[in-house]
Amino acid sequence: MIKRFGLSLILASALSFAVLPAHTEARPVPDGFSELAKRLSPSVVNISTAQTVEVNTEDAPAFPKGSPLERFNDFFGGGGSQNGRVSKSLGSGFVVDADGYIVTNNHVIEGADLIEVTFPNGDTYEAELLGRDPATDIALLKIDAGKPMPFVKFGDSDNAEVGEWVMAIGNPFGYSGSVAAGIISARNRDISHGSYDDFIQTDVAINKGNSGGPLFNMDGDVVGVNTAILSPTGYSVGISFSVPAELASSVVDQLREYGETRRGYLGVRPQKVSNAIAKSYGLDDPHGALITTVVKDGPADKAGLKKGDLITHLGGEKLESSRLLSRMIADSKIDEELEVSYIRKRKKKTAKVVIERLKEKVTEDERKRREQEENDADRVASGIAVEALSDETRKKYRIKDEIKGVRVVKVEKRAEASGKILTGDIIEEVGFEAVESPKAFEEAMEAAKEFDTPVTILINRGGNYIFYALTI
Repeated sequence: MIKRFGLSLILASALSFAVLPAHTEARPVPDGFSELAKRLSPSVVNISTAQTVEVNTEDAPAFPKGSPLERFNDFFGGGGSQNGRVSKSLGSGFVVDADGYIVTNNHVIEGADLIEVTFPNGDTYEAELLGRDPATDIALLKIDAGKPMPFVKFGDSDNAEVGEWVMAIGNPFGYSGSVAAGIISARNRDISHGSYDDFIQTDVAINKGNSGGPLFNMDGDVVGVNTAILSPTGYSVGISFSVPAELASSVVDQLREYGETRRGYLGVRPQKVSNAIAKSYGLDDPHGALITTVVKDGPADKAGLKKGDLITHLGGEKLESSRLLSRMIADSKIDEELEVSYIRKRKKKTAKVVIERLKEKVTEDERKRREQEENDADRVASGIAVEALSDETRKKYRIKDEIKGVRVVKVEKRAEASGKILTGDIIEEVGFEAVESPKAFEEAMEAAKEFDTPVTILINRGGNYIFYALTI
């Protein structure tokens, strides 16, 4: 998988003359990439995902039994099968820690029910999703291999220059361990992908399946995460884009520590500074960000910034362009003061802005999703194993929406409940308190252990209610 953008080609030619410097310092053309490839390839993995897609096949006709076409019933879903089909995707990733932390693109694993990583030697592991950031298209996975894994490290992408040699390793079209090389074509590219666009452009042959793979410099450090291509055909035409290591590594650090991103928030909407605007504000060259909107009660508003102010520096660092404002603010420390230099009516001023945390919808959604998954995970308490009444479970066992509780999936033979509570029973109450998730059931059963008296459990068995008193 690799993100692709449409392309219209306009051809033009022109002659130009320039005075070349007498001597420039540059790295020589490498003799080859074989040594780098041998050293780095073991850390680059193939990522495959699977996602169950709901398919309603109740009305699909089934081929009659004994028909030569009967074998196609499972494929087409004939005969009222409710099983979903599995959608698979492929991408790349790379290990950044011996403990098995793996970086890839968010769009490679988004919506996946199962994530597997395969190393060049054929070893395959199921991976856990630690966190993801759609805004930068970065995701962090973790595998438990029981041994130290080969890994690579992030390099300094800010010092990567146009014209430098770079090398990509990935799995284009599923061909694992493929190596491609080229040069950095441009820096700081904005491809309208999001608020944090700051891509490295290369002419390296990047194709579907390279998404999430590493872009290396000649020292063997990761300077980018291959993410998108610009192509009219869907195949490489020599224009590919990578998330810079400086941005990717900061996101990875946050995902590793918090499971989510924690970005700074200023509360303004900026406009690009043109040559004319720069001159009108007394600037020699166009840079900075012109404020067009200030969010009420936001950090900028509280610090006294207004519409029409032109921000030139953040924390003493020059703001080269308006589109870099989001990234620089995002990287700022939350709840700490940041010195903002700006121009108002051609006069230079400074303000102390207390940066707040950006409330990202995806972060909130991710938190709720994780909480729901935690609550709904299968639990075992006092020998009773239960599952959540998910949509899939309700459909499979024809459990009405108004019924609340957890479904019993197994009762251990030696358990107190053996012979009383049966597989398929719906436990609605424990100790006269409603339980609507496996986690709530487990907590209620644990709390009941503190008392010397039996605990009362309310069972819904096919619409008939039964009370049991169990000593646990």
